[in-house]
Amino acid sequence: MSSESTDDPVFKALAHHRRREILDLLKDGPRTTGTLCEMFPQMDRCTVMQHLKVLEEADLVIARKEGRERWNHLNSLPIKHIYDRWISAYAGHALSILDRLRSDLEGQPE
Repeated sequence: MSSESTDDPVFKALAHHRRREILDLLKDGPRTTGTLCEMFPQMDRCTVMQHLKVLEEADLVIARKEGRERWNHLNSLPIKHIYDRWISAYAGHALSILDRLRSDLEGQPE
């Protein structure tokens, strides 16, 4: 499977603002599914679970059962892979263009 096709579930998961909000919460530490549901009172439990399922399928969330609780842990490696593959390469190109523009502007007589 190519890297682009393995990135598709990550992009799909990151496309929805609620899933990004869930990841932001998990960035501070693992949380139970119940706690996450309480933090989104505008959504019912089933909807939160559906969002968590999409995040798990993208390998962005790793769920562990401890007794009756389901703990959700952030796995940031897929996001780092996206950054390494896409963002850093384009950011470097954009910075080189801005540096060249700055040099050109500084070299112009006033």
